[in-house]
Amino acid sequence: MPGENLSRDEARERAALLSVDGYEVSLDVRSAVGDGDESPGTFRSVTTIRFRCAEPGAAGFADLIAPSVTSVSLNGRDLDPSEVFDGSRISLEDLAAENELIVDAQCAYSRTGEGLHRFVDPEDGEVYLYTQYEPADSRRVFACFEQPDLKAPFRFEVRAPEGWTVWSNGAATHTDGVWRFAETKPISTYITCVVAGPYHYVTDSYERVLEDGTRLEIPLGAMCRKGLAPHFDSDDVFLVTKQGLDFFHDHFDYPYPFGKYDQAFVPEYNLGAMENPGLVTFREEFIFRGKVTQASYEGRANVILHEMAHMWFGDLVTMVWWDDLWLKESFADFMGTFAGVGATRFKDAWITFANRRKAWAYRADQLPSTHPITADIRDLQDAKLNFDGITYAKGASVLKQLVAYVGQDAFLEGARRYFKRHAYGNTRLGDLLSVLEETSGRDMAAWSRSWLQTAGVNSLTPQVLLSAEGRITELAVLQEAAESHPELRPHRVAVGLYRRTPEGSVERYARVEVDVDGPRTVVAELAGAEAPELVLVNDDDLTFCKTRFDAESLDTLKRQLGDLTDPLARALCWSALWNMTRDALLPARDFMDLVLRFAGRESDIGVLQMLHAWANSALVNYAAPGWRPTGERLLAEGALKELRLAEPGSETQLAWARFFASVASSPADLQLLQGLLEGTAKIDGLTVDQELRWAFLGPLASHGLADEEVLAAELARDDTASGKRHQVRCLAARPSAAVKAQAWAQVVESDALSNALVEATIGGWNQSSQRELLAPYAQKYFAAIERVWADRSIQIGMDVVRGLFPSLQDSPDTLDATDAWLSAHEDAPPALRRLVLEARDDLARALRGQECDAKTG
Repeated sequence: MPGENLSRDEARERAALLSVDGYEVSLDVRSAVGDGDESPGTFRSVTTIRFRCAEPGAAGFADLIAPSVTSVSLNGRDLDPSEVFDGSRISLEDLAAENELIVDAQCAYSRTGEGLHRFVDPEDGEVYLYTQYEPADSRRVFACFEQPDLKAPFRFEVRAPEGWTVWSNGAATHTDGVWRFAETKPISTYITCVVAGPYHYVTDSYERVLEDGTRLEIPLGAMCRKGLAPHFDSDDVFLVTKQGLDFFHDHFDYPYPFGKYDQAFVPEYNLGAMENPGLVTFREEFIFRGKVTQASYEGRANVILHEMAHMWFGDLVTMVWWDDLWLKESFADFMGTFAGVGATRFKDAWITFANRRKAWAYRADQLPSTHPITADIRDLQDAKLNFDGITYAKGASVLKQLVAYVGQDAFLEGARRYFKRHAYGNTRLGDLLSVLEETSGRDMAAWSRSWLQTAGVNSLTPQVLLSAEGRITELAVLQEAAESHPELRPHRVAVGLYRRTPEGSVERYARVEVDVDGPRTVVAELAGAEAPELVLVNDDDLTFCKTRFDAESLDTLKRQLGDLTDPLARALCWSALWNMTRDALLPARDFMDLVLRFAGRESDIGVLQMLHAWANSALVNYAAPGWRPTGERLLAEGALKELRLAEPGSETQLAWARFFASVASSPADLQLLQGLLEGTAKIDGLTVDQELRWAFLGPLASHGLADEEVLAAELARDDTASGKRHQVRCLAARPSAAVKAQAWAQVVESDALSNALVEATIGGWNQSSQRELLAPYAQKYFAAIERVWADRSIQIGMDVVRGLFPSLQDSPDTLDATDAWLSAHEDAPPALRRLVLEARDDLARALRGQECDAKTG
């Protein structure tokens, strides 16, 4: 719609003109239960906004995306909706110094996870509602000024069907079917929230005596669909919640400011979670229906703590515009791990961060769309795409570097001053840097220029000169940057020296911290040390860089990676080797060989599962095509061997079982999966629960051994929302031209599927064993994406453009076709071009990796 993509300049002008005193929002969602599963329909939304105008007589606009508007009243004057409403904006002429705007609209229920999402549970027919707004979808639910720096208090009122419960940011009272909520503190539109339906709800409470002697009491709640209630381990959710509240109160010296603390696990969620104050929403996949590893529990705890950190970084103090999105996301990402290590049972969370989280950042920072952590966000489409690995994981990595740079005490004292100084307000980069300069005495401007205002990742490589007596004459760290982003940065790093012990393990015997600056830094403290067999230049993971190895260190890892006793050092080495594989410096088959030889000895389950994902990616993307069948066989044989060796009933056994299923392709392997499903085969200790059954059915379906009838029978066994998603994925995975055509039509030509089923269909459609079957869709993709981007919501557009890119047609021809589209569509929306450019870069990287691997053969 015209004007739907709000620009930064428009937001800046509106913020200079308007200030908002308060919202009253009345929603009537009783229609939610009347339309079945086919048509979401509409609901009534009545909004009253009281606001001031700095220039009486000026014109402005409010935001609203709705099928229709019944009435608009400005300062008692009735405005003609057909004249002032264009589908996304309401024009406001001749504003007074003080204004009251009342908008009565019919807003649409969502099937895409944007706005007010309506979900019908196939298990029992119950309807569930929840809202999701970031960055700018509250305008799909009520009229507003949709930008983060026009904060205001909100009062919500919701009329709901009988038997439902409704939650919002504030505490509720309920009378005669109407739920009224206490006025919020001043908050941004995108973090308001409503959850409604027959949710299963559990309560608890948190109490703390503050330093001034006052008692803080926070009501806690957690909810999920009734169908998931038997699986809901709310005790563990509350445990982590209380540990997090203790930790942040200890370190932030600012009491939790938003009253209650509800956490809703909701269906068909687009994100991991969202930090709505007083009512955090999570994807319901964090409720585990089957056996999972501790990595899953750690991941959930990390997200709980991440969202909790947002109560301060993001909700209490909010960025002015999406350029400074990092002011909340980077901090929350860092604090999620920092608090996890400091407050919960997940003491090794920094290992997960180093191995898994930073891998996301390293990939994002090498794409052509990489950007500084403080990004240039021109409009809302830019903002949507910048919830990426730079803003989250690189930002968090840089904050870890900042803590090493200024010291933890100075960092936390800066945060405390930041909260007190800017509570309920909006900030920019300079506001944070100024308090850190106060507390640390450091020049933050130079640090910021290097780390926050430039893009790209540096590589650090050790250079070791030895004497004839086998001692270090000189050890230097070489720093390099990509040609596209040549900035060399100051790095605070730990350099570790490792060697074999008489018992055969590889252990650290020396470590120094040093400031690396410029292309070559000599580590003087290590001169005279005994010769190392492995040099780790980012030991303890203090900085954000690609770690490289000298020849001796790389040879040591190839021989003895599994003998490296420190789990963080081992995780860092694995990450470095994976980056080398992606950079075509290590052949894919060599990386897979390392996984097959050493992953079975990995003690950290999260690292093990990451290695499985990387090995699969190495096979699919970076292995030479002619060698893929060999690699597939080797991975399957290795996975089955480790599965049989794993301790019965252990999480390691479960991880290898899932990996084996993901690479199984031979008749014997697929027969074993069928036998495990049917009970005719058994592996001691392996319980094939419902989630594992679907994991086994996926490869069987993709190889033509689980047809529509088999999948229908499995859905009857698991007739739930989760089961439906699994079935849809498996149906789309079948090796049939008709199946692929149907799946394509459902996703590209129709908008009937919900966001979750679009995701499942795309996931099933893309099968690496079906490259020839999918080949005809490469041309169709480029013909369709501009229309899809124009016609569908941005979330579905992103899913389709990313998910259906013909990455499996990994040839120069596909690269040429991508370049031809980009050349012919220079005027396409920048966000769409960015997605295609990123996919092109991944494809070009895959081709370079395949060329490297082929040379090995």
